Amino acid sequence: MLDGMTEQIVRIMYENLPVEIMVIDAEDEIISWNKHDTRLFKRPMTAMGIDFRTYHPADSFAKAEQVIFEMKQGRRDKASFWFDLKIDTNSTERKVLVEFYALRDYNGKYLGCMQCTQDIEDIRHVQGEQRLSEDPRYESLRSVG
Repeated sequence: MLDGMTEQIVRIMYENLPVEIMVIDAEDEIISWNKHDTRLFKRPMTAMGIDFRTYHPADSFAKAEQVIFEMKQGRRDKASFWFDLKIDTNSTERKVLVEFYALRDYNGKYLGCMQCTQDIEDIRHVQGEQRLSEDPRYESLRSVG
């Protein structure tokens, strides 16, 4: 599956995913995150190795704790939440999706949790279809038929 993928490729993929990711280990410590400079929910570098609870917003703290507890117990593998968020003082509110995924080994043992955060304002209004083959920017790639 990952044979042939270098650490560099995996790191570059991690940074280019369309979501912000934060990973906590089985002891609830923050062990990784991507998109450090452009995150919606920025964290100081000192957050690495610290219990996630230290940096979790108070208004959703209890729910996050419940989700992690249920994941550790094997009763939940995913949780999704969405809300409106003002990204900066000059912007209007945007819809943000936050999803938690349990990370388990092949035997089902809980290894930690991955929190994925994404500004979905633009994609939530998508309608109809936009196929790659119909995109005029790729006209030169179409085969002559």
